[in-house]
Amino acid sequence: MTPANTTPRTILYTGKGGVGKTSVATATALACARAGLRTVVMSTDPAHSLSDSLDTELGSAPREVAANLFAQEVQANEEMERHWASVQGWLSQLLADRGMERITAEELTVPPGFDELFALLQIKEHHDSGEYDVVVVDCAPTGETLRLLSFPDVAKWWIDKVFPWEKRLMAAARPIAKTFLDLPLPDKAVYDEVEKLVGSLVAMNEILRDRAQTSVRLVMTPDRMVVSEAMRTFTYLNLYGYLTDAVIVNRLFPPELDGGYFSGWRETQLRHLELVASAFEPVPVLTAPYFDEEVIGEKMLGRLADHVFDDAPGAPGDVLFDTLIQDISVDGDNATLLLSLPFVEKGDIGLNKIGLEVVIRVGDQKRTLMLPSSLSGYKPSGAKIEDGRLRVDFEKAERAPRDGKSMKEPVT
Repeated sequence: MTPANTTPRTILYTGKGGVGKTSVATATALACARAGLRTVVMSTDPAHSLSDSLDTELGSAPREVAANLFAQEVQANEEMERHWASVQGWLSQLLADRGMERITAEELTVPPGFDELFALLQIKEHHDSGEYDVVVVDCAPTGETLRLLSFPDVAKWWIDKVFPWEKRLMAAARPIAKTFLDLPLPDKAVYDEVEKLVGSLVAMNEILRDRAQTSVRLVMTPDRMVVSEAMRTFTYLNLYGYLTDAVIVNRLFPPELDGGYFSGWRETQLRHLELVASAFEPVPVLTAPYFDEEVIGEKMLGRLADHVFDDAPGAPGDVLFDTLIQDISVDGDNATLLLSLPFVEKGDIGLNKIGLEVVIRVGDQKRTLMLPSSLSGYKPSGAKIEDGRLRVDFEKAERAPRDGKSMKEPVT
């Protein structure tokens, strides 16, 4: 098979369960394929629904489902067999020897969250193969997986600094342990497997942080709780250096419902849409309506893609926005937030912190954002314009600030 591209465009879709994330991801892949790009859409969600979306049976290997379009539902257990079998065998034997039931021992040998990490390694394989122009990933309905991908930096240090000593110590200790202890020590296959896995995760981490080729898109419905979760996920994505190039608000009630039974719901949705615009600006906000039938099959997926990307600042496979708009740093009792606010001019700025939510007002403009949980005990202490961005300083409170803590500072 002739390689299509050695550096494919990678788009990851995530969002709260039930918002139509799989449909939007699949519609994007279909639009890319129709544009002549060799595209694969892969589901790493343990509760796969990609087969339902495409109305066809899928397996763990990519299968062509339309011209230029391939699809697969990655099976985490198969990926664990490939990447973790030696480690799992050693750990399960160790636990079983200590009296634990074999099934329970095997369950405990895979750390929480690792199943999706193994599934995500398919991204690296598609990059290495060079067979696709675009890789679209339907992630599990959570931002936790993306946060887990921040650990390869630490793992790489551990491999470089500690691992060689660990291997030498175990080689020396194995004869002693075999003679005096009832303790199975890991063999070379276990060490080799861990080293290879960490290397693959580090390489994948570099792929996902390549903002020229990779981005995340958040899918949500115009509901307050859903929008709040998306805001929190967006903060963590920025915190760990992952680019969000678009947010998609799905299932908006159409204007023709004004004045009818659903008019109240539509008004509420429009208010929440204003919050989305405030929270994510200047990231493009794309929308899709609540359709009159289920989004299943190529015809409806095509309709969805047409609506989502109708007003987009580029084609579905393009990087639609290329800047990290938040930068948060913590130094002891002080923290700093740098925020891209294109509309900010010199004048008065109001800061209102309610829990982890910060509302920033400049004149009649408002911006709402979520802080990471590590800043729950900090309060705002100042704000100014610096190098074209808004800088907000925080200081650690002796006790967590009460809800509604606010301040007003001149923007200088």
